[in-house]
Amino acid sequence: MKIFCIGRNYAEHAKELGNAVPDEPVVFMKPKNALLQPHMPFYYPEFTNELHYECELVLRVCKNGKYIQEQTASRYYDAITTGIDFTARDLQQVLKTKGLPWEKAKSWDNSAVVGAWVPLADIADRLDIAFSFKKNGELVQEGHSNQMIHSFDAIVAHISQYFSVNIGDLIFTGTPAGVGEVVVGDQLEAFLGEKSLLKLEIK
Repeated sequence: MKIFCIGRNYAEHAKELGNAVPDEPVVFMKPKNALLQPHMPFYYPEFTNELHYECELVLRVCKNGKYIQEQTASRYYDAITTGIDFTARDLQQVLKTKGLPWEKAKSWDNSAVVGAWVPLADIADRLDIAFSFKKNGELVQEGHSNQMIHSFDAIVAHISQYFSVNIGDLIFTGTPAGVGEVVVGDQLEAFLGEKSLLKLEIK
């Protein structure tokens, strides 16, 4: 199982971090041990003093493929959920300043959290999927799939030009504006529409 992640896929988020809006999907990966297993606690990692949440829509791959065309890409994913791509922002900035890869800031154990899966067949309009994220009951992020720079199908097609996609792979599709810091004790909750799919406490 592979975890693909798309960076800078919402223009306002790219701007809030001072990054250029990309012409093509920005792809990075997390190893399978980055996925927090269900019912396991999430602990604040010891190597950072600035842990950030990034709430995203996550796709589940249902078919093996390579060199997929955008017009057929929708056949390769069948479910969606909300997820959190945790980032050690202070470590990321140090690594970026040095021109070094920043997997240590993004891809550490348990840095990817996903909620309950919803079949895409149950989604009335997958081009306009609303999602939101609350920290301690306060709304801090909200987005719609139609605000993405690169659509689900464009993302799947692009990834498959470089990597095979396989059944069970996950694709984090990017975060909207509003990312921010968490501390021990924070209560996080992510929604698809009005439905709560993910709850997490920072321990």
